[in-house]
Amino acid sequence: MIVKSDEKYSTLGSLESELAISGLKSGSNLEKLLKAGYFVVTAELGPPRGADRTVIEKKATLLKGYADAFNITDCQTAVVRLSSITGGAILVGLGLEPIIQMTCRDRNRIAIQSDLLGAAALGIKNLLCLTGDHQKFGDHPGAKGVFDIDSLQLLQIVKGMRDEKKFQSGEEIEVEPRFFIGAAENPFADPFTYRAFRLAKKIRAGADFIQTQIIFNVDKFSAWMERVRALGLHKKVFILAGVAPIKSLLMAKYMKTHVPGMDIPDEIIKRMEKAKKGSAKTEGLNICLDVIEKVRKIEGVSGVHIMAIEWEEAIPEIAKRAGLLPRPSP
Repeated sequence: MIVKSDEKYSTLGSLESELAISGLKSGSNLEKLLKAGYFVVTAELGPPRGADRTVIEKKATLLKGYADAFNITDCQTAVVRLSSITGGAILVGLGLEPIIQMTCRDRNRIAIQSDLLGAAALGIKNLLCLTGDHQKFGDHPGAKGVFDIDSLQLLQIVKGMRDEKKFQSGEEIEVEPRFFIGAAENPFADPFTYRAFRLAKKIRAGADFIQTQIIFNVDKFSAWMERVRALGLHKKVFILAGVAPIKSLLMAKYMKTHVPGMDIPDEIIKRMEKAKKGSAKTEGLNICLDVIEKVRKIEGVSGVHIMAIEWEEAIPEIAKRAGLLPRPSP
């Protein structure tokens, strides 16, 4: 996988002629760009805590042209929000490409497979498979978690539906869903020495692309990538490095001490502490830009995934200042 990180982007134009079209798994824009060797950009677009579709529409207008595909979260942190499939369908109608997230927390395997068929019928081509945050962390801590399967099993099910035209039960599917299948990975969780092997499991289960946990400790991420390359995994899956701007010192300290699997070095905290009054957001953006500059030089990184949580308006500035524009047009 050759990453064209320093090329000027143009329209896809003859991109399809560069590819063996018959080898595409979903035909999504994200898949085409990655297989053509472009350094891709994905971004998170959070759905509202209500039934107002204009929230999605306004965010889509703000973000169009600044990323190649957009993650629609699935009740992130176990908080009730507009469904990821509905949000994805709205984006399809607006001409943006969604990556819908699907968790195992709220559905059994019957409901999951039904929702996958529905998403495919609505024109959604990218899927991120997640186990899901435990319900005790959300706004309905008394809810009963399903967890009939986990993310590894979900990957296997989706791959079987797509490639074998079979439900998890073994029954045939008349018209199979065609997804470019993604998974999440945390390079920083303990035990660190096991993380690359866990990635290998997800690839074997069916992952075509990976979006990582937010990166602040670039040295540790680089060490993880060394292990990934040693196993040859960077040639089997597309890895998108997770990045995020920090809004405030309080946010940085909270993530460092309260978010499991998050690794924020003390130097990041010090940078936020030194930021002049009223300039914390600016420093948070600068930190994000520094991380992007470093990770895009690491062999095996095929793009970045920008998670500006409830701060989508920061994404255009990040894309511009990081030299990630213009994006290839579908």
